Amino acid sequence: MTGTTGTTGTAGTVRLNKTTHRQRGFTLIEIMVVVIIIGILAAIVAPNVIGNVDKANVTKAKSEIRAMESALKLYRLDNFAYPTTEQGLEALIKKPNDPNIRNWNPGGYMERSSIPLDPWGNPYQYLNPGNNGAIDVYSFGADGRPGGEENNADIGNWDLN
Repeated sequence: MTGTTGTTGTAGTVRLNKTTHRQRGFTLIEIMVVVIIIGILAAIVAPNVIGNVDKANVTKAKSEIRAMESALKLYRLDNFAYPTTEQGLEALIKKPNDPNIRNWNPGGYMERSSIPLDPWGNPYQYLNPGNNGAIDVYSFGADGRPGGEENNADIGNWDLN
């Protein structure tokens, strides 16, 4: 017999002691309590995480704009002018076909082999002359369109802080 143990008494009789093997598990209520707790935590944590992702994307865009602006300044030091709007940011990694550019750095002006996209997957914009200074380097933000507010606002080298 499973679940029983036998012992022999003094008269040779066998006494059976039933030991109960109780299976342990979670009840439906315990599982529901855990699911509710996880839901509450998710409701508290998710907005904070999502807000931080948006802030991180804006910070990344500002950092990349600063890097491109620095590279453009180096380009200007070597070539006495910024690239034209038509030459664009590509002039930082590939020598433009312009006979006036004689001192282009053979290694380019950026560590990358291509101009990065903004954190939302859109190309950075470049204007020479700029609307806000000598040159404008900017992203249209999360919506990829000019203007906007909050995460959709344009981020440019004219308002980096």
